[in-house]
Amino acid sequence: MDYLILIAGLAVVALVIGGALLLRPGRRKPKPPVEPAERPADLAPGGATTVEELEREAPPAERAPPAEKVPPKPEIELPPPSAGRLVRLRARLARSQSAFGTTLLGLLSRETLDDDAWEEIEDTLIGADIGVAVARQITEDLRTRVQVLGTRTAEEVRALLKEELVKQIGADLDRSLHTEPHGTRPAVMMVVGVNGTGKTTTCGKLGRVLVGDGRTVLLGAADTFRAAAADQLETWGSRVGAEVVRKDEGTDPASVAFDAVKQGIESGVDTVIIDTAGRLHTKVGLMDELGKVKRVIEKQATVDEVLLVLDATTGQNGMQQARVFAEVVNITGIALTKLDGTAKGGIVVQVQRELGVPVKLVGLGEGPDDLAPFEPEAFVDAVLGD
Repeated sequence: MDYLILIAGLAVVALVIGGALLLRPGRRKPKPPVEPAERPADLAPGGATTVEELEREAPPAERAPPAEKVPPKPEIELPPPSAGRLVRLRARLARSQSAFGTTLLGLLSRETLDDDAWEEIEDTLIGADIGVAVARQITEDLRTRVQVLGTRTAEEVRALLKEELVKQIGADLDRSLHTEPHGTRPAVMMVVGVNGTGKTTTCGKLGRVLVGDGRTVLLGAADTFRAAAADQLETWGSRVGAEVVRKDEGTDPASVAFDAVKQGIESGVDTVIIDTAGRLHTKVGLMDELGKVKRVIEKQATVDEVLLVLDATTGQNGMQQARVFAEVVNITGIALTKLDGTAKGGIVVQVQRELGVPVKLVGLGEGPDDLAPFEPEAFVDAVLGD
């Protein structure tokens, strides 16, 4: 009996010791190694474990191309109306023209006006690009009126000078732009002038003026000799929502003008503005080109305005250019640019007398809304100052 009890005890001890040995950590059965086939196919040899690391370590050809950025559409601007623009730009005009007005007022306010004083007044007028004949006429008229009035206060002198200048500029001239459509056909404006005067820029600014007045506008890039001209027009048009018709460089300008007017009729716009080429070196070539453009346009619509763009700073050279254009096409009005720089205000009078057509627009700066309808009284007020 004791023998059986001893054997049972030894068996229990053996079982306890064997179980303890089996539960030791070092004796666990190891997991089988990962075979190469089980490794992720895109696991980089450098040990990258995330998508970002894998993309950085991937060869350039395997990387996904960056998404193309779509440029945002330009925001459509609402330009200010044309009414009162010249008054709003008066300070800018006065800065460039006030020396002329101040000199004249100072001379006329002298206690005694002898022959030398009147000659100095005439020279001042001539120096302002007003022209010799006009300067002499203004001087004689002022001299007569001052002698009749006798005493002269500063207010009287200013009133006399303003009256004479406004009279010479021509307050009664029709300076309106003919931009209203004719039933289903748009008004058509041709803009002419040599390159460098600001012709294409004037087309763009004129489009803004009309949009500000509530008109719909289409621009025709018929200056096909200069690729930048069409690009400029597209930039101007995109800012105010005006459509632009253009063709490849070197295309017949008349065909661009024809297509622009045709599209203007189909789109039902109010006004079509045609920018024409200015880089024409001979008078014959100029006559042929502009004449052809106008004839082609008139197969579909009437040309309501032919605006000649002149650089106010060019003086007599600009006048010679103006005469050539006046002989080629029937100019209806003048856009005088760069009048805020070194230009002298008398050029307005001289240009009108030489060409027999009114100044309708003046450019007074580089800003998009610095083109203004010309108003004689506001202009003279700016010249003479307060």
